[in-house]
Amino acid sequence: MRISIIIRTLNEARHLRQLLQGIASQRCDGFEVETVVVDSGSTDGTQEIAQEFGCVLSHIRREDFSFGRSLNMGCEAATGDVFVFVSGHCVPTDEHWLRLLCAPVVNGAVALSYGRQIGGPDSRYSECRIFEKYYPLASRVPQNGIFCNNANSALSRAAWSAHRFDEELTGLEDMEFAKRLCAAGGLVGYVAEACVFHHHQESWAQVRRRFEREAIALQKIKPQIHVGRRDTARYVVGSIYRDLRSALRAGRAGRLIGEIIRYRVAQYLGSYSGNHEHRRLSHAEKDIYFYPSERSETL
Repeated sequence: MRISIIIRTLNEARHLRQLLQGIASQRCDGFEVETVVVDSGSTDGTQEIAQEFGCVLSHIRREDFSFGRSLNMGCEAATGDVFVFVSGHCVPTDEHWLRLLCAPVVNGAVALSYGRQIGGPDSRYSECRIFEKYYPLASRVPQNGIFCNNANSALSRAAWSAHRFDEELTGLEDMEFAKRLCAAGGLVGYVAEACVFHHHQESWAQVRRRFEREAIALQKIKPQIHVGRRDTARYVVGSIYRDLRSALRAGRAGRLIGEIIRYRVAQYLGSYSGNHEHRRLSHAEKDIYFYPSERSETL
């Protein structure tokens, strides 16, 4: 059995070395492992790190980038029977991550599995709360529903060949894929024991843009979802209240109040904006979403 690990990168030097070291330390129980890096124009040494670790390095042009297209390119370059997708700023928490993540796909229990994500020491409090919500301690193999996340997931080659990733979406290509997979009778599973640290170092504008991208994509996946102004206000107030209550119990509310407010405002303003955005992105707009410049980073 051969496993191909596929990593999308853009200036991921800060965490890529640690990720590749974590991959090298995995106990694979006889699996052959290759790592494919799909890079979209890094200038910080990311490509050199990938070459240092013997990765297969593929390139996608900036103007051609989308999350789904880069994954399809990685799968085309890979030779494995199982594809593992991991973000360039995620790091396995232990040496059993790869084996546990792939096990339900290898034994045929599901076609797609995804693992737990937790924040790192520099992660924002509200994001860690989101991780806790979507990635609980108990596994579900198979699960009900289409939720999954390609920052830490495994997929059979056969399932990818049958469905491939949508190359036009601004995000959530994983859930859109899972929707089509499940409609065709495939199964998705959650493996809590296959855990990674997910490190995000984003400006407030990048946080907002990320949720906006995902809300735009969600319109295709679940067009029945509509977010109004009252909904947005309720979500902002409710999430801030719950985060502050949690932080207060941990004795951290005083230090985190400003960060919590800014994160939740950015999250839900982005979601509101994206929920009302239905048009295809131009090249210029794609640059704003996928390659934000320093000038566009005010909230």
